[in-house]
Amino acid sequence: MDKKLLEMSLEELWQMFPIFLTEYQSCWKEWYFEEEIFLKKAMPQVIRISHIGSTAIGFIWAKPIIDILVEIPKEFELSGYKDLVVNSGYVCMAQNADRISFNKGYTENGFAARVFHLHLRHTGDNDELYFRDYLIEHPDVAHEYEKMKLELWKKYEHNRDGYTNAKTEFVQKYTEKAKRIYGNRYE
Repeated sequence: MDKKLLEMSLEELWQMFPIFLTEYQSCWKEWYFEEEIFLKKAMPQVIRISHIGSTAIGFIWAKPIIDILVEIPKEFELSGYKDLVVNSGYVCMAQNADRISFNKGYTENGFAARVFHLHLRHTGDNDELYFRDYLIEHPDVAHEYEKMKLELWKKYEHNRDGYTNAKTEFVQKYTEKAKRIYGNRYE
């Protein structure tokens, strides 16, 4: 992402990078694994790197953006990893004390062929793993989620926050259900 994009307002970015969904693509798994290998070489002392989001489900429509969760030990500062991620081709999009989000594949001409969102967190801040596993193990719920996303797509095509917020209740419901079933699977 170049300087011009970083100077754009959120609304301008949403217009340039709309939400769009596509059928599952088998290449997403390969893209994730290639990026995982790349990140493991670039980032020391990582506890876990995981493919999250709908592209990790394997059979539902999704935004063609590979979401990656990187968990580091709790005794390390997230900010200490920021330069490593940025030097790996990512742009920091949001940061607070507990989480840093990065993007890769946003260009002044729109999306690149491969687009990634990297979520840097301390180990244990990983609800997305529970939600992912639940959807994989419960295809009926995954298809219900897919149906909801397809309905929200055009309504929120240029409003990522609205799109995400409209899914929150569903995601929380099944994440909590998964945590009750799976216990401390990812602690």
